Amino acid sequence: MAAARLLLRLAGRLESVSFTQSVCSLLGARQEPGPWHTHCSLERGQMVLSSTSFPGASERLPIQRPPFCPFGALDQQPEISTNRGVELGVAVILQSSDQTVLLTRRACTLRVSPNLWVPPGGHMEPDEEILECGLRELWEECGLQLPQNQFSSVLLGFWESAYPPRLSWGFPKYHHLILYVLVISRESQEQLQARIQVNPNEVNAFMWLGPDVAGAVAATEDGTKAPGLLSQDLPLSVCTTELKDDGGTQPLVLPVSTLMRVTPATAEEDKERVSTGTKFALKLWLQHLGR
Repeated sequence: MAAARLLLRLAGRLESVSFTQSVCSLLGARQEPGPWHTHCSLERGQMVLSSTSFPGASERLPIQRPPFCPFGALDQQPEISTNRGVELGVAVILQSSDQTVLLTRRACTLRVSPNLWVPPGGHMEPDEEILECGLRELWEECGLQLPQNQFSSVLLGFWESAYPPRLSWGFPKYHHLILYVLVISRESQEQLQARIQVNPNEVNAFMWLGPDVAGAVAATEDGTKAPGLLSQDLPLSVCTTELKDDGGTQPLVLPVSTLMRVTPATAEEDKERVSTGTKFALKLWLQHLGR
């Protein structure tokens, strides 16, 4: 069961997380915006998290949730009975040798988060390693296989994700903890781009972002009414590649303002945008690049 695959070490005991509980809250997150930090270990397909170090913990990583996280609000309400747990996912921030990262636009036919720009990613299979999961999703969604010894990887951080993303959209149907993994390729954007063949059932467009635009997108404060004005140094648009109905691709010029949109109050207002978790991941990527 998914509930048994995510365990928290609380007061020395291992406990599973139920669907309606906030992982961040259980780890001691208060009202301040975060991010917080968690010690983690992947053991036999189970992710163990703790606010303090424990034997076997291999990493200390930032963990974050949006200010409007439904599960943060549900913490204040009576316990809702459910057998469901929190799903584990891995998303890959693929960096080319010329320091751009790959984002994909989710197909408009998907039930969850259609038309959102996100990195390739998906659920972890039982007994699957973190990097193994990320590379599998990169292959399944983008048709990309990275040559052995031509890349390195770094764990960036966790994002607590809900869909729908706000209680005003309705009670959450999905609860994920996503681990973002930076995969640094020795190949250029052009080399990687030439091999991409996206899965039309999951992806309908893709693009590469450099640090300047990525920084502006990451700085967009999600939860506010509207993003600020674009910097005069930023381009007004970015070049993307869109899937055509016949299976081919075509260039698409996308306004940068589209990438700066924030999560709207209602589902009816939802438009193409970068997911809130992806903004967090881009911020972590830029921090790593700065180091």
